[in-house]
Amino acid sequence: MAFQKKPSIDGIEEKVLLIKRVSKKIPGGNYVTFSALVAVGDRKGKVGIGMGRGQEVPPAIQKAISYAKKHMIKVPMKGKTITHEIRLKYKAAFILLKPAPDGTGLKVGSVTRVLLDLAGIENASGKIIKSRNQVVNTYAVIVALSRLKNF
Repeated sequence: MAFQKKPSIDGIEEKVLLIKRVSKKIPGGNYVTFSALVAVGDRKGKVGIGMGRGQEVPPAIQKAISYAKKHMIKVPMKGKTITHEIRLKYKAAFILLKPAPDGTGLKVGSVTRVLLDLAGIENASGKIIKSRNQVVNTYAVIVALSRLKNF
C-alpha cells in the first residue's frame, strides 16, 4: 500500500500507514466501518502513532491524527542516527534496530522506515522478524524507540 503524506501548518507531518475496511454481521445486514493507522512526526526527534475508527475514511483518519499528536514520544538521537542498538520482542514481532554511519540511509523496511523518517533519523539499519502485521510492527517500533536511552 502506498503511504500518503500531508504537511501540516504546525510543522508536524502526517502519513497514513494503513486503512482497513471492517465488516460486521448484524440482524439487518452488514455493518461497515473503517479503521486508519496514522503516523505523525516533526523530523526533529518527535514521533507518534494513532488508530482511529469511523463510519467513513476521513473521520477515521482525523481521529487517528488527533490521537497521534497527543501521544508523541521524544526519540533520543546521536547526530542523525539512533543512540544504540536495541532488540525487542513485542507481541509476535521481534525487532532489531542498529545505528549506522553517516551516508548509509535507512536500511529498514515497511512502517519502520516511515516512523524513523518522521522522527528525523536519517541513518539506521534494522529488521522485523516473524510478524507481517503492520499494526503490531508499528507499535513494536514505537516501543523500541521509546526504550532508547540518551548518552
